[in-house]
Amino acid sequence: MTQRNILLVEDNPSDVELTIRALKQSHISNKLIVKEDGVEALHYLFEECLTEGNSKLPAIVLLDLKLPKVDGLEVLQRIRADERTCILPVVILTSSSQEVDIIKSYHLGANSYIRKPVDFSQFSEAIISLGLYWLVINEPPPIM
Repeated sequence: MTQRNILLVEDNPSDVELTIRALKQSHISNKLIVKEDGVEALHYLFEECLTEGNSKLPAIVLLDLKLPKVDGLEVLQRIRADERTCILPVVILTSSSQEVDIIKSYHLGANSYIRKPVDFSQFSEAIISLGLYWLVINEPPPIM
């Protein structure tokens, strides 16, 4: 079985760097694909990953909510609306603790909602837990 990529949709370079460091520390070797806004993420998923007769969807999408161009909730809604991506695991990884964001995320089909810790060691622990669960323990949906 080939190792599938992780898609990180994050516009904050510091959070991208922290995620990269945390993944390296946790020995998660899946390739990390970073997209900085919702438009890039949607293009990657629907134009690059899904080509005629070929599916290279990531193992998981780590999605920030506060993104330029197209926000994370819209990205999630479009992922869930397409039969080719509707079961793709999507974890909201955001700094927002607003109840409305949490409710909307789950209503739109998020698999998990994680608020980014401010402290690096806590952030690293969150990424390690995410990686272990979603890439090792969880039984993923078959590649469509």
